[in-house]
Amino acid sequence: MRHVTSLRIGPMGFRIGSDWRAPIAALDDLYRDYPKPDGGIPDFNVHLFAARPWRRFIRPSVHIAGDFVIPDAAPLPLEMGLLAAEMGMNLQMALGQRRYLLLHASAVERDGKALLMTGISGAGKSTLAALLMARGWRLMGDEFALVDPATGLIHGFPRLISLKNEALPVVQAALPGARFGEIMEGTPKGTLRHLVPDARAIAAMAEPASPELILFPSFGFAAEEREVLPSEAFVRLTQASTNYMSLGERGFDALTGLVKAVPAHAIDYPDTDTAIAQVERLWGTR
Repeated sequence: MRHVTSLRIGPMGFRIGSDWRAPIAALDDLYRDYPKPDGGIPDFNVHLFAARPWRRFIRPSVHIAGDFVIPDAAPLPLEMGLLAAEMGMNLQMALGQRRYLLLHASAVERDGKALLMTGISGAGKSTLAALLMARGWRLMGDEFALVDPATGLIHGFPRLISLKNEALPVVQAALPGARFGEIMEGTPKGTLRHLVPDARAIAAMAEPASPELILFPSFGFAAEEREVLPSEAFVRLTQASTNYMSLGERGFDALTGLVKAVPAHAIDYPDTDTAIAQVERLWGTR
């Protein structure tokens, strides 16, 4: 690869190489406060490359590869190179992670306790995580929550927060001094912009937390809350995990222990103010 950088997010180190300078420059800028991989040795490699030499210059097309690949993944235009790099890191985690049980969830921490939020795309978990960070919670992750099968603790993975469409002005208003990446129009999920986690999230990303509450948010509905029984939470979380089956018995034991020990609730909300109030109320009654 012509251009290379490396970084550590939580316990995982990455080496990203690219045929183009721009994606690496964006990573170096937005991740400038992050440490390098422990001992300089990454856990995963990501490659951003042109399938044909001329594709580096004429209608540049970024393909994503690395230690683990999806052969038929569609390329992205070069102006979405940062998004390609983020997708590449997430892909390595989703396909190659075997140390932790991965949950597709946002996680925030208060007083050493973790709140997990998971749901389908558009549920608002990234937006809620960013807004809770603005209210003093420590961001532990936007894309993945890492459950240690040995201890049950949640480990942080505070990558850039991917904000989309109507969430952008809401979060920008709540965090006027935050650092953001460039606005990307026309992505597979619409308008997208990355938010850099605050200094506390980065400084404390090696500190695990004990899971205290699981929420299944749904945006766009009248405000409502209901308890989710462990059996339903178990099924929902197996669907939210990318490596549950790969971990076998370790994954089953970790997830069973999580849903037995941690209360879960589903919340419907029409706007973020309502959702934040619901979160704070449920957290206060745990």
